[in-house]
Amino acid sequence: MAEIIIATKNAGKAKEFERMFKPLGHKVKTLLDFPEIADVEETGTTFEGNAILKAEAVSQLLDRIVIADDSGLAIDALEGRPGIYSARYSGAEKNDEANMDKVLNEMQDVPDAKRQARFHCALAVAIPGEQTYTVHGICEGEILREKQGSYGFGYDPIFFCTAKGKAMAELEPEEKSQISHRANALRKLEEDLATLFSGEERP
Repeated sequence: MAEIIIATKNAGKAKEFERMFKPLGHKVKTLLDFPEIADVEETGTTFEGNAILKAEAVSQLLDRIVIADDSGLAIDALEGRPGIYSARYSGAEKNDEANMDKVLNEMQDVPDAKRQARFHCALAVAIPGEQTYTVHGICEGEILREKQGSYGFGYDPIFFCTAKGKAMAELEPEEKSQISHRANALRKLEEDLATLFSGEERP
């Protein structure tokens, strides 16, 4: 069983990664297992840039293969906001409820036909001695007018998932892990996982 290190201290993301990697036979560790490692400052201007920063910083510290994600919500009517500022959209304290309330307030006059949005995930894989590479995944949807559901975290209660016809927060965790932006990015990474942790070179 391979041990995969995910560069996150977000408990919600940690659980999602554990759920997604379990069927592949991999054990997941996150930065919650390495409390001595400080948060990496996200100074990138894109999801990909921030994911690379986090993956490379932690990989250098541990001298291990590290996967990092940066993800967020992009809303067409808000010109892509909150984007890379999704976690701190309402302030530095990372408050999910306040973030959702800010989005709902900004979207209150936007008609139903123009509420398109998507979750975007960039996964960066940092490998000691090799070049970091990335994969991307998205999940299309729309912004609801009120919160719905009790599952998930972040913006899930105000995001209507087109693929499932319901709010993301109304999806059971196992159902979300099949169609989420992180799942879609991970699906692109799956074919590399066996060689990554066996020491073989990727084609």
